[in-house]
Amino acid sequence: MLNQYAQKLTLFALLLVFNVAVKAQGGQAMSLNDCIQFALDNHPDIKAAQLQLKDADWRIKENFATGLPQISAGATYTGFIQRGGLPSSALSFGPSGPIDLSSVLTDFSPGQVDNLNTVFGGLFASDPNSKVFFNPVHSVSGNVSANQLIFNNSYLIGLRAAKYYRQYVDIQLAVARQTVRNKVTDAYLPALLLSDNLGILDKNISNLEKLLNDTKAINKAGFAEQLDVDRLELSIATLRSERGNLARQQEIVVNALKFNMGMPVGDAITLTDNTNALLASTGTVDMESQANFMARPEYLMLLKGRELSGLQVDLFRKPWMPTVAGFVQWQPSYQGGFGASDSDGFDNWFYISSAVAGLSVTIPIYDGGGTKAKRERAAISAQTVDLQRGMLENALTLELDAARKQYLNAQERVANQEKNVTLAQRIYDTTQTKYRAGVGSSFEITQAESGLYSAQQGLLQAQYDLLTAKVAIRKALGQ
Repeated sequence: MLNQYAQKLTLFALLLVFNVAVKAQGGQAMSLNDCIQFALDNHPDIKAAQLQLKDADWRIKENFATGLPQISAGATYTGFIQRGGLPSSALSFGPSGPIDLSSVLTDFSPGQVDNLNTVFGGLFASDPNSKVFFNPVHSVSGNVSANQLIFNNSYLIGLRAAKYYRQYVDIQLAVARQTVRNKVTDAYLPALLLSDNLGILDKNISNLEKLLNDTKAINKAGFAEQLDVDRLELSIATLRSERGNLARQQEIVVNALKFNMGMPVGDAITLTDNTNALLASTGTVDMESQANFMARPEYLMLLKGRELSGLQVDLFRKPWMPTVAGFVQWQPSYQGGFGASDSDGFDNWFYISSAVAGLSVTIPIYDGGGTKAKRERAAISAQTVDLQRGMLENALTLELDAARKQYLNAQERVANQEKNVTLAQRIYDTTQTKYRAGVGSSFEITQAESGLYSAQQGLLQAQYDLLTAKVAIRKALGQ
């Protein structure tokens, strides 16, 4: 049993190591859509915008809570460590000195009179040396209060503002997603261009290596000069050096792509798309429609900002609106220790309670012109947003027009470069045929190969420009 468990554990470890090794070698295969989706799920900017959305939800609840009943309770204990008392003779109520309580309260029994005399600290005692204490030794009091906002214009506008702000943050999230999508696309396409360039270089190097091997064989047979071999080796070395530079540039660009995706730079990825496939997948280009401002998240965000500015104007437009609130308060109290002597006072406790309810109305009358200044500033802010709106509409229209012109230029360059590649390929094939027939030189071969490579690079760059222009048009249309 133990051996079977050990075998399973070993097999699992081997599979794990094999899986890690495969990932390390090839990396994660990702298309443009895969990269965009990864960024939408993991980019810090989008996560921060999602947190702002949650914060806006809680802000709405916070603002709404200020209009709900506010209930609080408290308790206080007070104990006098030392009390100051007055001699009863200092509180005489007539020329005969302190009042005799028994002569005043004739309706009370002697025991009740003694209790009152004890409670009131000898206030009516016949003994002139007795002291009178007006504060208790112990006091325990409580407080329960409830306040309710009945009407406040700022509160009502604040609720609307919180709702608009929630919508504003929601649009911010859409802007963040659109921005991340554009950044990933802008970073993916250069990496794809370099990858396609590397493919062209590898193909040309392979062709030259094959030609070099044939030339070496012909040279050994005495039908080709060593100069032909040297020229081909020099061309291959030049292409290999250029390939090394492109490979390092591709690493830099791919790392920038991973950064824009929110992926750790140390993770390995492999690009699966190619320029022709992306050109086909983007479909036809809309060259007729006008710019749809409402499809652009940044334009919607500006409109929502204008609504928030309008709320500020409304807030300061009616500064005379009153604030009405209601309140209820209950205060129970226990007090003890009124005795004539400075005792611990845990006897003779009394319960006292009170309750009040009412309304409060506050009406602003004059604030020195501060509200007017705030209203004017809010109006200026709204006018500024209106100006920004006009500028943004003009900029979006210009963006679409420029993208369409770039697309037409790129389309023309692609057509020309395709012809150049066809012509360069024909020249290269003819030169190879002549060289193998012994009527051409290696110099002609290297020249033809260089021309073919240059034409292929030109076509690839033109296709890249065409793809970039198509993406720019879709972006300008809000697609």
